[in-house]
Amino acid sequence: MLFEILLGQSPSFNHVDKVVPDIGKQDKASPVLPHQGRLIKTHEPYRTEYKKAIYLVRDARDVALSEFAYQKALGLAGDDFDMFLQRFLRGTVNPFGSWTAHVDSWVKAKDDARAQILLVRFDEMRREPELSLGKMMEFLEVRVTPEVIQRAVANNSVQKMRDQEKKNPVRASAKGRFIGSGAVEGWREKFTETQAQLVQRCAGNILSRLGYSGA
Repeated sequence: MLFEILLGQSPSFNHVDKVVPDIGKQDKASPVLPHQGRLIKTHEPYRTEYKKAIYLVRDARDVALSEFAYQKALGLAGDDFDMFLQRFLRGTVNPFGSWTAHVDSWVKAKDDARAQILLVRFDEMRREPELSLGKMMEFLEVRVTPEVIQRAVANNSVQKMRDQEKKNPVRASAKGRFIGSGAVEGWREKFTETQAQLVQRCAGNILSRLGYSGA
């Protein structure tokens, strides 16, 4: 959606990755912001080199389900979600550490004013995408009309993203689907009581700090 708003083009996955690359490939990023500014993606915890960032945060329980589905599609995880959830909470399912440490690193940097950080909750963006994107544009110091934002939201719905995936498959598409449902609180239908309690013990403080309910 940011790509479409800033460039006025309907993107493919490959095109987005070229214009808004991952960290480490930032020398190839295109200037899309005022004063030749670039957008760069990262899954990393906060680093002192990051001076201005939009941090998109999602409920740990929904993140665990999404990561599990993604890794299963890549053949990196089996069918035992109980075991996966324990590894997820320990921070050993990917190179980026635990969800709690990751969120804590960014939130502390924001609270300590070590960087300009706009924190955006995934559920709020799903509920009011135009409002969230408007805040992002203001943060990025980009003037844009409401109509441009509305068009970007309409053109990047979950269904349209799935249609895009069919045309431009990614690695996870081979054994499943990369674009999920984008569910908010989907964990309530899939977690057992024991799993929910485990997450609450390990990540409850950070979840509460972000305003996520544990019940």
